[in-house]
Amino acid sequence: MSLQLPPPIAAYVAANACLDTDGMLTPFAADAVLLDNGTVFQGRAEIGRLLEEAVVAAKAIFTPDTVRHEDGQVVVEGPGHGDFKGSPIRFTYRFTLEDDAIKALEITA
Repeated sequence: MSLQLPPPIAAYVAANACLDTDGMLTPFAADAVLLDNGTVFQGRAEIGRLLEEAVVAAKAIFTPDTVRHEDGQVVVEGPGHGDFKGSPIRFTYRFTLEDDAIKALEITA
């Protein structure tokens, strides 16, 4: 079964599957905000560092299996696996989209 993800989210997920930092970063707006584990990352430079250090370094790949629209956000859930404690872990990604870009992303486990 293939999920119907909005283009910026689909691009992020596809790049994550290849551990491609630039590809994961491209769908984000220049002033995007990412909230991960209670820590806020603002703008592409900070988000890019997070992706390098927490995603690519840990070979962390998110495989979404559900998608729904809730309170103006696109909520995507699925397991993440890689070289990190507890792998695989089920994650929830809450995307806020604006002008065909990811404006905000909150990641929770």
